[in-house]
Amino acid sequence: MNNNYQKDQKDQKDQNYQSTQSIPSNQSNRSTQNLFLPQHGHYRHLRVYHVAEALYDLTYLFCRRFLSAYKDRTVDQMVQAARSGKQNIAEGNQAAATSSETEIKLTNVAKASIEELLTDYEDYLRTRQLPQWDANHPRFAAMRNWAQSGDFLSSFAVKAPKMSDEEMANLAITLCHQIISMLTHLLKTMQQRFVTQGGIKERMHAARIGYRQTEVAEIDRLRQENIALRQRIAQLENYIKNQNPQNPQNPQNPQNPQNPQNLQSTQSIPSTPSNQSTPSNQIIPTSTPSPKP
Repeated sequence: MNNNYQKDQKDQKDQNYQSTQSIPSNQSNRSTQNLFLPQHGHYRHLRVYHVAEALYDLTYLFCRRFLSAYKDRTVDQMVQAARSGKQNIAEGNQAAATSSETEIKLTNVAKASIEELLTDYEDYLRTRQLPQWDANHPRFAAMRNWAQSGDFLSSFAVKAPKMSDEEMANLAITLCHQIISMLTHLLKTMQQRFVTQGGIKERMHAARIGYRQTEVAEIDRLRQENIALRQRIAQLENYIKNQNPQNPQNPQNPQNPQNPQNLQSTQSIPSTPSNQSTPSNQIIPTSTPSPKP
């Protein structure tokens, strides 16, 4: 039972220590509340980046299997378009901390690259008289649901090498549409954030003004606190001075006329009037002159 009590006490101390450590000081609050660089999530946490990465892998495999015999620029253009979509998503996300304009520009470049890749896959199917799956195709719904599922990113690498060129091209087209839709929504979010929060220059100016206002308010607060402390110190010094027995103004000092004991002693001593008359029957001795020699 004693061990349990000691363990509980130790846990309580640890909780108290953690709670005190988690409380920032006023100075750290003032230095961090005016930070102007926005905190964005990492691009590797975005699904659009992972889907773009899967599209790049799929395009590389597709070109190596079905277009490697062609000595034209189609292979390079398709691979570079898929890579540009993936890379510009990452670069735009990282540039968001210092430039909203660069973030929007690179995200739009990624969207344009995926649009270019989409037309390449559509051209491949059209020039080879292969069907492009739409909502009326019997396999379209199953492929779209699989591409939107949570296990797609972990399973497409196993299934893709076994697909035909028609299947791979239609899967790539579906992924292109998904990426374009997500990037369109992302661009709208960036525009709304720019309108509400402004660009980096506006945030830098607002952060500087906010910091100066905070410092001025803190100085005023400290000045008022200093005045109140001086008044309190004066009151305490006066109180201590009155409590000193050697102080002539202290009512408890015996030499102070206002001391209650001195007042009582003076009241007990009868006063003698200066004009008190002498009784008539009292003989007042007079001095006799000394005889002459």
